[in-house]
Amino acid sequence: MGYTDIYNEARDNPERFWLERSQLLDWYVAPRQALSVDENAMERWFAEGVLNTCYNAVDRHVAAGRGQQPAIHYDSPVTGASETITYGELQNRVAVAAGGLRGLGVGKGDRVVIYMPMVPEAVIAMLACARLGAVHSVVFGGFAAAELAVRLNDAAPKVLLTATCGIEATKTVEYMPIVAEALALTSVTDIHVVVLQRPQLDWVLTEPGYSSWQVLSEAPAAADCVPVAATDPLYILYTSGTTGKPKGVVRDNGGHAVALAWSMSAVYDTAPGEVFWAASDIGWVVGHSYIVYAPLLMGCTTVLYEGKPVNTPDAGAFWRVVSDYRVKVLFAAPTAFRAIRKEDPTGAQFAAYDLDCLETLFLAGERLDPPTLEWLGRITGRPVIDHWWQTETGWAIASNPLGLELLPVKAGSATRPLPGYDVAILDAQGRSLPAGEQGAVAIRRPLPPACLPTLWQDHVRFDADYLAPYPGFYLTGDGGYLDSEGYLFIMGRTDDVINVAGHRLSTGELEEVVAGHPAVAECAVIGIADALKGQLPLGLVVLKDGVEYTPDVLEADLIARVRSTVGPVAAFNRALVVARLPKTRSGKILRSTLRRIADGEDWSIPSTIEEPAALEEIAKLLGS
Repeated sequence: MGYTDIYNEARDNPERFWLERSQLLDWYVAPRQALSVDENAMERWFAEGVLNTCYNAVDRHVAAGRGQQPAIHYDSPVTGASETITYGELQNRVAVAAGGLRGLGVGKGDRVVIYMPMVPEAVIAMLACARLGAVHSVVFGGFAAAELAVRLNDAAPKVLLTATCGIEATKTVEYMPIVAEALALTSVTDIHVVVLQRPQLDWVLTEPGYSSWQVLSEAPAAADCVPVAATDPLYILYTSGTTGKPKGVVRDNGGHAVALAWSMSAVYDTAPGEVFWAASDIGWVVGHSYIVYAPLLMGCTTVLYEGKPVNTPDAGAFWRVVSDYRVKVLFAAPTAFRAIRKEDPTGAQFAAYDLDCLETLFLAGERLDPPTLEWLGRITGRPVIDHWWQTETGWAIASNPLGLELLPVKAGSATRPLPGYDVAILDAQGRSLPAGEQGAVAIRRPLPPACLPTLWQDHVRFDADYLAPYPGFYLTGDGGYLDSEGYLFIMGRTDDVINVAGHRLSTGELEEVVAGHPAVAECAVIGIADALKGQLPLGLVVLKDGVEYTPDVLEADLIARVRSTVGPVAAFNRALVVARLPKTRSGKILRSTLRRIADGEDWSIPSTIEEPAALEEIAKLLGS
């Protein structure tokens, strides 16, 4: 069957569809019913099923005789370290680490916060928690103390796992002072801290309640897998950029494992033994889903990369990793390839490596602009697949389903909703809009497996933010439209729509036009306050390396492009050339902060920012 038949099957009989997919896993108690309703009137998947996620991701592959297959390729250009870990070795290290956590009092349902860099021990820690039925919460290594503290307060962990430092391209980030400050700020007591000593920074552990990583790597007794209910939580992941009380997305064990295992074949066309690389960080949902869990659940080899797309050491960094480890599928954010394109616009670095192994590139995390799509497809000669999903869903809402059927590509579209997702475009009154009209993107309930069933200890907020605005639907918070063939176009967050003299315009649409200029490497368009028209668009533009363009001439070119493509109604009349755009560590441009700066409102440097200097430079430019 092709995409349409499978999509219709999942829509028309979701219980039968997902119950059949549950057979991808090994269960202690196999579910006989797929869908039920919990005490919060929220749909839940496989409620009577009992399993262990770690067993399905590690142990069962060893039991099947594949213990010598590589499970993880670790590659760290910032330290010069590399390591390949087989499934058999991974099983042993995870079981011992779980035994160490058990010795610290961690059991089923207890929380463990993981504040670590991109090292194998971080993945081992996640799997060790899953092995015990404990709930892990990974916090991006290097987050500020105040942000770590609010997450500690919310999760109330028994143990905090950390390291002495993280390594950025040009600097060492000391974690221990951040940890100490966060612990001083938190109201949670009796948190045991376990520290991985990295060769790049030694730290003398003198504080009470601190232990070295040996407590996990040399535990006297390994731990077996603990059976848990499919609806028991596997992890909490706090959405980036939260302030005050954080928003902790809860992921369950059963639905998560079923959906992710199926997605590896259906979406990414990847089979056991093949090499899959998600070039992200375990602190983000992409890292949870597609560095750690999905590839291991499928029995693939995953790549754990501690580096950047450029400057570690050059714009060929990604291609070198693909070549070295024979990666079949590469998954990264569009911003990574815009950075590569900026430094290597002709694709010379791609041509320098043996990349016959690479079959497909998947991009997600932000809107894929057509110029980047075109450039990447042209230099690689491979299918470039845009897909769209959220921290809340845990896997793709819309994609070109490579393992089912390669659909025609439409630039600017994430292709069509995947089986299990019934996507609708709604107006302010909750009415479905016709093809081509922009509105709020919503998903008709029930949500498919792996989507969040609640927020950690805050179902009232979950209901208010996601369910109450449109009864019977989950509100994604993104705006977009479906075309006449059912292709989904995501135009950005709903708060990225600007109102120019009563005309609602998507900043994503304007960015697409600006980014199409041959001199532009990347751009952001924000709406700034205007006394006459309400808001006016402002373009912030980064030029490609080696390109010389007079700012006034470039601005005139861009104004003309927008006027001819979108129309005079856009009132696009200002563009500034900047050295770089301020982004979060996951690659998202800080548009809301830029808007506040441009409008003269109070603003602060978010803890999620990658390079604060980029934001400060633009603030000076906008203030001049």
